[in-house]
Amino acid sequence: VQLQASGGGLVQPGGSLRLSCTASERTVRNYAWAWFRQAPGKEREFVAAFRRSGGTTYIYADSVKGRFTVSRDNAGNVMYLLMDSLKSEDTAKYYCACSSPRNPILSAVRSEASYGSWGQGTQVTVSS
Repeated sequence: VQLQASGGGLVQPGGSLRLSCTASERTVRNYAWAWFRQAPGKEREFVAAFRRSGGTTYIYADSVKGRFTVSRDNAGNVMYLLMDSLKSEDTAKYYCACSSPRNPILSAVRSEASYGSWGQGTQVTVSS
């Protein structure tokens, strides 16, 4: 699966952005999609994900919980990350990832190793 991330840009603190991640093909029924981010000089870190296994489970990093919302379209090949109340510390390059055709166990959803497909990243800069 090839992924294309888009929607990044420059936004003021307190503002909002919506990132999109489009897959080249529809993913299998049970899988996980995730967003990670990497700030300059820092390790890449988990941001948010959803995992399908019958129902859907949404998982968020503590630093974005309540501000970011991950979702997908009904067709199953686009994932979104709606980011509200943005802070300067949210500045990073954001990467989307998909585990299809595998489906990681819930405790592994935050791990980069669970994902075989990655998008190229889109830059988000929060600054006044």
